[in-house]
Amino acid sequence: MSNHEVRSYEDTFTLYELIEENTQSRVIVCPERGGIVIGCQLHGLELFYLDKATFEHKTANIRGGNPILFPICGQLEEQSYEWNGQTYSMANHGVARTAVWDVVSTNADGEASITIRLQSNEDTLRTYPFAFELLFTYVLQNGELHTRQTYRNRSEAAAMPFYAGFHPYFAIDSDKKIAYEIDATRYIDYNDNVEKPFDGVIDLEGLVESVCLLDAKKGEISFPVVQGARVRLTYDDIFKYMVLWSVKDRPFVCVEPWMAMTGELNRKEELVMLNAGEELHANLTISCER
Repeated sequence: MSNHEVRSYEDTFTLYELIEENTQSRVIVCPERGGIVIGCQLHGLELFYLDKATFEHKTANIRGGNPILFPICGQLEEQSYEWNGQTYSMANHGVARTAVWDVVSTNADGEASITIRLQSNEDTLRTYPFAFELLFTYVLQNGELHTRQTYRNRSEAAAMPFYAGFHPYFAIDSDKKIAYEIDATRYIDYNDNVEKPFDGVIDLEGLVESVCLLDAKKGEISFPVVQGARVRLTYDDIFKYMVLWSVKDRPFVCVEPWMAMTGELNRKEELVMLNAGEELHANLTISCER
């Protein structure tokens, strides 16, 4: 039997499972629900939290897995923004996480991987007036999950503004006072909108809004999760910010690499501007140490 396998099956939606036998690793992808990864078992340990009821409800925001954030991360004031004199509405975290993605290909030769695609359409153009194509390849190899991203501006003239990111929900045992290994020195606490010094520890228990770690130079963060394991995220420099969030009485913490802070499409100070016909490549890797 091959070490790698990609299989599909039905469970409310069509799911794709990436399998790596020798590392006891499995990843579950649902292209129909925003291209989301809903399961990430590395070295025999499931890392993601998933509220399955929100996943199975076709119009609910999925609470769990790793939602894709594009073309914005976070919120916009009054869920709207202005571009070239016109006002557009956009829900939190953008259009990609609620869209149906297409499956381009799968591969089980030396890795287990799936490539999925989202292209602009009538629905996206109403809220985000730019022609785009996203190609994401999820690769399970050596007990690690790589998310290789391509962002393409398919317009003929206009530059495309965006700031993408991810919203992974990591399962934890209980305590939300967690030490994060990252070289940030400050954070913005969105519960009181005050910038504070970061000493390595954040207690999310009781916080309603997120916190955003600032000024990290190295694209890496690690932290403890369930069963004494430790997760490490590594990511390209374009992901400048790390957002931490949780919900009271739910056993998860979200550790979210973002290209810009919430509200950036209103501020327009740190937008990624992708020229017409160009593409941007990025990567996020999730690994686990037990």
